[in-house]
Amino acid sequence: MRNNKYVSRLAWLLVGLSLAGCQPAAEQPATTIQASKSEQSARFNWFEYEGNDKVFAKPLADNEFQNPIAAGFYPDPSITRKGDDYYMVVSSFAYTPGLPILHSRDLVTWKLIGHALTRSEQLNMENLGVSRGLFAPTIRYHDGLFYIINTAVDSGGNFFITAEDPAGEWSDPVWLPEIGGIDPDIFFDDDGKVYITHNDAPMGEPLYQGHRAIWMWEYDLQNKQVVKDSGHVIVNGGTDLAKQPIWIEAPHLYKINGWYYLLCAEGGTGYEHSEVVFRTRSLDEPFVPYENNPILTQRDLDIDRPDPITTAGHADIIQTPQGDWWAVFLATRSYDKTFYNTGRESFLLPVSWQDDWPHILETGKTIPYRLKKPAASAALTNTDELTGNFVWHDEFEEAELSPHWSLLRSFKHSWYQLQDGHIDIQALPIKMSSLQQPAFIGRRQQHMTYSARTELLLPNTGQLSAGLVAFQNEHFHYYLGTQKTPEGYQVFIEQAKGDEPVVISSRNIQAEPGQAIVLGVEGDKDKISFSFQLAGSNTVELAENLDGKALSTSVAGGFVGTMLGLHSRQELAK
Repeated sequence: MRNNKYVSRLAWLLVGLSLAGCQPAAEQPATTIQASKSEQSARFNWFEYEGNDKVFAKPLADNEFQNPIAAGFYPDPSITRKGDDYYMVVSSFAYTPGLPILHSRDLVTWKLIGHALTRSEQLNMENLGVSRGLFAPTIRYHDGLFYIINTAVDSGGNFFITAEDPAGEWSDPVWLPEIGGIDPDIFFDDDGKVYITHNDAPMGEPLYQGHRAIWMWEYDLQNKQVVKDSGHVIVNGGTDLAKQPIWIEAPHLYKINGWYYLLCAEGGTGYEHSEVVFRTRSLDEPFVPYENNPILTQRDLDIDRPDPITTAGHADIIQTPQGDWWAVFLATRSYDKTFYNTGRESFLLPVSWQDDWPHILETGKTIPYRLKKPAASAALTNTDELTGNFVWHDEFEEAELSPHWSLLRSFKHSWYQLQDGHIDIQALPIKMSSLQQPAFIGRRQQHMTYSARTELLLPNTGQLSAGLVAFQNEHFHYYLGTQKTPEGYQVFIEQAKGDEPVVISSRNIQAEPGQAIVLGVEGDKDKISFSFQLAGSNTVELAENLDGKALSTSVAGGFVGTMLGLHSRQELAK
């Protein structure tokens, strides 16, 4: 049962219904709540997110699962298995804590159990753009130990970390200075040798824009160093250099039934994205590309098809205890052909084998939103709602912040405090457009059609603002803020669309310091709207149908999805 704060919140909703002509409401809550002890902090009482996509509306059959398996900004999935337990890691770029780790026993229901990078001693990403930082990890289980190998772009290069328990503390990084490029993979051969493959520049000058190569090194795990002079190119350019393929990357190496298989992404992370495969009998011999590549793509389909899933690629495969093979991979759910605000998401499809070659999806077939579940052990009982339509609440009642919240760049979090069922966020003199760490916590937008709301107490000083942010990156975001003025209070919308943020709409209101206000944002594909509501009053639409495409990857660039969250900052008095 929720505490009195939830009851108060429910009563507030009934008040709104009563004012709209519905049944009489319960007693109205007090219009003023005790203000924060610190005049330089903003107090948030709760946060709510709700997704309502039409592709998720129909109930699943008992034997079905929903794609994506992790909706929203869960890109570049990599998977491993220990017994009946699967663990998946995804990219996090400049968000902290870094490298989300998810746990499942049936491949379709997942729980976010923590992050691999949680300490400033492990990594420094300060002053990085949001799409720099942690790219494309690989996770593997070997001989009682979990390994994650990864690239810290602009913040150290390639490294690996280890843990006995994926939900626990991970080691400090072991850096790999000899290995350049991005997207490293670690492979443990059955003869005891260890190999690292990765994307890097080709030998000599690139022949064309996007010409890359896959390199392989032998690695001495005991002495934690690459074997001298072992690095060499195993794929030059991609499946057929004569056709000038672009951006061969994300290699994963496996040994299956006497064959070494190399899966790679090809074509870039946009609409031309795909997954291709190579194989060889011996690592001393060349890798041969499959004549029927790609084994996964959506680029050959009608771009105007309804409810499209696009940009599919970057796959990792796993065998179940039952002997079946499945692939996790990234793709996006788009609108208006190529726009998506939710970032790249994690999907699941079965893998079939033909003439000892893996197939993920037949050419010309659309990725299904729903299909039959894998044969698997019993599912976890306490999983997260990571796909489908759902409502997510945070009443800030726990001692620590939910792992679904993310910070930017730094692991430092002394500027917020959880206590007595609320979160106090100390105002910092840092805007969302800065490359420093703003006082901001965000959670993923996981639906095309969604709403998010928060209740906060109006600040009792004009020296700070506080409110709700829809954040794609430093140059593209919206901030629905509140600030005290000499005449009362102002609710405003600050917009960044490639330039410095500017206030595009505002409303003066009469209210008291410490009075509670609910701020709301609603998104529907290319439209975004903002509203506010004082206790006992009707909702005020401050701005409707603003440009939602500004929060899409096609406009904002980069590799992340939109985050929705809470922000407080120091301001000049108005």
